[in-house]
Amino acid sequence: MPKIWFESKVPDEFRPLFEDVAQGIAPGERAASDPFYRLEEADGVMAGGRTYDGAAMDRAPRLLIIARTGVGYDKVDVDAASARNIAVANAPDAPTVSTAEQAVTLMMTVARNIKRVTNELDRMLQSGASTNLWGEYVALEMDRKQLGLVGLGRIGGHVSGIARAIGMNVVAYDPFVSGDRFRELGVAKANSLEELLSSSDFVSLHLPLDESTYRIMNAERFAQMKPGAVFINVSRGGHVDEAALAAALDRGQLFGAGLDVTDIEPPAADNPLLRRDNVVITPHVASATVVGKRRLVVHALEQALQVLRGERPPHLLNPEVWDAVQARWEARV
Repeated sequence: MPKIWFESKVPDEFRPLFEDVAQGIAPGERAASDPFYRLEEADGVMAGGRTYDGAAMDRAPRLLIIARTGVGYDKVDVDAASARNIAVANAPDAPTVSTAEQAVTLMMTVARNIKRVTNELDRMLQSGASTNLWGEYVALEMDRKQLGLVGLGRIGGHVSGIARAIGMNVVAYDPFVSGDRFRELGVAKANSLEELLSSSDFVSLHLPLDESTYRIMNAERFAQMKPGAVFINVSRGGHVDEAALAAALDRGQLFGAGLDVTDIEPPAADNPLLRRDNVVITPHVASATVVGKRRLVVHALEQALQVLRGERPPHLLNPEVWDAVQARWEARV
């Protein structure tokens, strides 16, 4: 029976989904000393937070499929997998709803200055001093404000629907999306990133991370943003030059920022963004709702099982190797 390798332990709740096709294995207690313990036995891998490069793949000569439990695959070297005739698939539909809802939650939290006002309330209660919280409270309404989406894929598209429902005007910049999708979603199209940044009251990133999008938000881009705007990132920390973001906040260019991701995760204790009342940071948990966690595993697991049955998965990232993968599978059966 083929084996599917899990990064920490084999989750009991998912055993009924795969045990008639494959055996689950995991590093268990050996994970601390060898994160890839037993990988050499694997025919399939459930890839979560670990990095899968050529060296890791060379430990697993039987490997047919790396199934990513999420939409992003920047921690999987797809070229290295292709060179070894290993299929790579992701689960692009799994995190859509939960991540989109987190993006909107961060927008509202920053706009309503929740962190600052609750911190001020704590200070007032601890000191016993009276403070005019109502009079000093500063917050933004989102109704009739412009939301600029950088990326209009699954998550960005879902965010656009929520934003329009609460009265926002939505504009997006995505040169890889057809005009039909803009029309379908009721979203206006920005001709350039600069145009979107300079006109939007809220900006939210929804991009894959690669060389072209690494630190796409840098000092130049933050300077292009509309004064007093809110910046949101639920994609990848590598999209943002955090020093440039801090500088934009220091000079009052931005009202605030909401981040589910940071360039080092978890963020370093001395990261200055953590100490700001107008910055809300969550530790890369946007997709981690009760339903979202299950969906991430199930969507990836289903594709791993398809490959182990000789079937092509729907979200194959390197389709050019499928014939070779299938030939390797057929040689075993």
